[in-house]
Amino acid sequence: MAQPPAISLPKGTFQGRDIGFALGIVSILCILFLPIPAFLIDMGLAFSIAFSVLILMVSLWIQRPLDFSSFPTVLLISTMIRLSLNIATTRVILSHGYEGHGAAGNVIAGFSGLVMSGDFVIGLIVFMILITVNFIVITKGATRIAEVGARFTLDAIPGKQMSIDADLSAGIIDEKEAQHRRSELEQESSFFGAMDGASKFVRGDAIAGLIITAINIFGGIIIGYFRHGMAVGEAADVFVKLSVGDGIVTQVPALIVSLAAGLLVSRGGTIGSTDQAVVNQLSGYPRALMVASVLMGLLALMPGLPVVPFTVLGGIMAFGSWFIPRQLAAENKVKREAEEKKVIQSKEAEKDSVKNVLKTSEIELALGKQVSTRLLGAHQELAFRVGKMRKKFATQYGFVVPEIKVSDDISIPEKGYQIRIHGTTVASNQLRVGEVLVVTGSGRKPSVPGDEIREPAFGMPAVSILETFQEDLKREGFHPIDNVSVVLTHLSEVIRNNLPQLLSYKDVKILIDRLDPEYKKLADEICSSHMSYSGLQAVLKLLLAERVSIRNLHLILEAVAELAPHVRKTEQIVEHVRVRMSQQLCGDLADNGTLRVLRLGPKWDLIFHQALKRDPKGEIIEFDIDPRALEEFSEQASKVIREFMDRGLPFVLVTSPETRSYVRMIIERLFATLPVLSHVELAKGIEIKILGSIS
Repeated sequence: MAQPPAISLPKGTFQGRDIGFALGIVSILCILFLPIPAFLIDMGLAFSIAFSVLILMVSLWIQRPLDFSSFPTVLLISTMIRLSLNIATTRVILSHGYEGHGAAGNVIAGFSGLVMSGDFVIGLIVFMILITVNFIVITKGATRIAEVGARFTLDAIPGKQMSIDADLSAGIIDEKEAQHRRSELEQESSFFGAMDGASKFVRGDAIAGLIITAINIFGGIIIGYFRHGMAVGEAADVFVKLSVGDGIVTQVPALIVSLAAGLLVSRGGTIGSTDQAVVNQLSGYPRALMVASVLMGLLALMPGLPVVPFTVLGGIMAFGSWFIPRQLAAENKVKREAEEKKVIQSKEAEKDSVKNVLKTSEIELALGKQVSTRLLGAHQELAFRVGKMRKKFATQYGFVVPEIKVSDDISIPEKGYQIRIHGTTVASNQLRVGEVLVVTGSGRKPSVPGDEIREPAFGMPAVSILETFQEDLKREGFHPIDNVSVVLTHLSEVIRNNLPQLLSYKDVKILIDRLDPEYKKLADEICSSHMSYSGLQAVLKLLLAERVSIRNLHLILEAVAELAPHVRKTEQIVEHVRVRMSQQLCGDLADNGTLRVLRLGPKWDLIFHQALKRDPKGEIIEFDIDPRALEEFSEQASKVIREFMDRGLPFVLVTSPETRSYVRMIIERLFATLPVLSHVELAKGIEIKILGSIS
């Protein structure tokens, strides 16, 4: 015969606790119908008071209302305990009240003697005041707060649910966190809804206590007079004291539980225990305490008012206004030190972690041992100039290049340095430590002895000379370049050559988010209907590949919006954008308002046009040039371009619109920094100076 599956209790659950809880509820119900002796009534009343105090303390110390989500159930149980004890005491008072003031137990007798001081009229007045405080003030206010809290909580559920879904879609939280937040949202709505109903228990309990006390008084007098032959005055004295004592004993825990309910629902959005939420906020404004202490001092000086109470309170408030700011400053200092220590520890742990090894810097300047030692004294200057370089790039090209990491690397030559992009070495050089560089080009050379080399950034002729001759070079009219400037100039030029790799998808989103709302909407329309954000990123990358600034992103978006609905090829869109930005192109390349131009001769214009292969619709589908013609063009172009470059004057190469991109493709392998424009990209109003042609 198969054994039934074993039932596993949750971890930390006591065996039989659920049975004990069920028996306790049944016991409460039994008290409603079965007579119980006076000593058990004493135990029950003491337990009711202790239980209500426990509820109040938990309500004070929980961090947020939802942490006491079982409060409505606990409130119902405590109410049932009081009502069942009320019925039990009513039964005892009416049955044995004629025996005297101790007939209903010592707890009721003790409370009646303590509160009433032997006069039942005082007891009635105190009882009515307790009823008034509980029913009209605390219970009514807590009920109203619970109703409003439940209404606003339920109204806010759709918005909070949408916020959770939005955070999940944006990747801010994961699925597990989203489930946790949804669960909290459900618990919150259920809790405030239940509190709205549970507050009615407190209200009903107050009304029931008043009715039961009245029944005990009038019923007891009638029973004592007619059944036990007591005089009316004697019966009234006994039964009023017993009934009022019972009512006070019942109203004390009811008042405590009502206060706990009010504290719980009035917490609102505060986090932390009630003492933190109230005391910290009241004492968090020292100037308010100072003003209050001054007011207490003025009241102490008023004639007819007692001096001591106001003086003591004013002194306490004045001391608080002096002490609290210093205490807060000390606590904040400890918190800052703890946070700084935690950050340092996390950085050290991250530095030693395997994940940190997998991370590669987007831009890194790795120095050899001797170069690092040489530049050690200039590290602060190096960091300052690197930051200044990044600002210059942001102004010039329209986006912020990534942080530049400067590191030491023993694997490279001692006098060498490497420039790495995304962990890959794209440029390296041997630095002549202790020497300065003089760029000569095709001009005169200094009389000071030195070695002829090529400048690393642009490959121009230069002379490396010892630093001791630096003053002699200045007297001869030369401008010597120190080691730091050589490295940074090379780094700057490498970054310019790799701008497309440094423009990430994240950078594009940041640039679009900084635009005016109208242009952000235009970008969304373009990227939702005609191309993706990655396609827009490709357009910007192609512009940066030819060192075209994207600082006027709104103009680029307008140009893209004109052609994107009709053309899918990124290259064609880029050419259209360049034409629309011709004023910016020519303005950035002009020298004192003059644009120096080197033309492509008629021969090469014809050869390049013939190399363009078209489809039946006239669209260019291929560029097919004879290798021998390509080799000849490279030789002639190198000779002519090198001649003008050695003069040190900026100029551009101009060709036809259809062949511009293909001419640029060839020229960039020979002279990466030479701009290539088409005839239609020459802006109106710009002064053109023709240097010659490649022919």
